[in-house]
Amino acid sequence: MKRKKTNPRSGSTLEELLRAEGQHEECQTDVIKKVLSYKLSEAMEQKNLSKAAMASHIETSRSQLDRLLDPENNR
Repeated sequence: MKRKKTNPRSGSTLEELLRAEGQHEECQTDVIKKVLSYKLSEAMEQKNLSKAAMASHIETSRSQLDRLLDPENNR
């Protein structure tokens, strides 16, 4: 029976490292925010909606929409 070779460079995953460092939740939140911002921008572009029209459509203010669209804004 042949023994399966293991990768000598194999180690923990990025997710395991982030958990060990206590940064997993923060990174996960950042990624979700960036994806949401991207998808919202993409939807606005596909439907040819202005920020004001999109804000009205989702029943919020334009300033709140600006915060949603800014992937670096974590408020």
